Amino acid sequence: MDKKTMSQLIKESYSSLSPGQRKAAEFIMEHADEAVLLTAFQVGKNAGVSETTVIRLAYALGFSGYSQMQDRIRKEWLAGKQMDYFEDDSSIENAAKENLFRRVIDQERKILRQLLDQVDEREIWKAIDALIRADRVYVGGFGSSFAAAYWFYYALKQIRGNVYISSPNGFLPEDVCDLTDQSAVVIFSFPRYRKEAISLASFAERQDSGIIAITDRQLSPIGQLAAVTLTTDELMDSGHHSAASVISLLEVLIAGIDERDHERIAKRQQELEILYAEQERFFE
Repeated sequence: MDKKTMSQLIKESYSSLSPGQRKAAEFIMEHADEAVLLTAFQVGKNAGVSETTVIRLAYALGFSGYSQMQDRIRKEWLAGKQMDYFEDDSSIENAAKENLFRRVIDQERKILRQLLDQVDEREIWKAIDALIRADRVYVGGFGSSFAAAYWFYYALKQIRGNVYISSPNGFLPEDVCDLTDQSAVVIFSFPRYRKEAISLASFAERQDSGIIAITDRQLSPIGQLAAVTLTTDELMDSGHHSAASVISLLEVLIAGIDERDHERIAKRQQELEILYAEQERFFE
């Protein structure tokens, strides 16, 4: 047991814990900085359970009592603080730069900051309004771009009807033949650019459908054809393509749709929850 962290102990035992013990465990996981100083009674009060439940949690995790569990929490918390101290020490700055995890996260932070600076809010709202007004929305993403396209398709389908998606390898004429001048076609296209994206855009143009491009730069092949082009890596010179920046941009679109069409979305989600409950689809 000594080699396992509190997080590991709780995770391994979680399914066998009582509902009250789970509440206490979750409080300890999320508020370790408080738990190091609190009594079992105080932990229980904050978690909404009894002192006895907290003590029983300690037993369930293999400790002799609450004091031993709190001692483990305290040691882990202090170890984390010491790590923070050493990471701030300039003497290991060069070593930190070589840490893979840190390099990747720092790069993602840089990209997200750049996304905030480059985004054109007017274009964002144009896309949001088009997606709300559209009689149907067709989402296209091919090859590696399909992953982001599917994420958006699934999120959009939770908040409106008549949303359709391509396959990773192309689109069927039967799926797009009903597009109209009131429809919106959202096309994802990132390097290496797939020709299917251009084919879909050409078909959408013939149907007079509005094209929204989600791509890396304004002058990408699909960016040049779209009525609205939203970019993720426009000013980045690293050559690194960030999935985080794409999802962040899509979350902005979803949040904007929710803000402007909240009543209709709330009604749809209530209807979906009834269906989910009838099908017993989720663990409660």
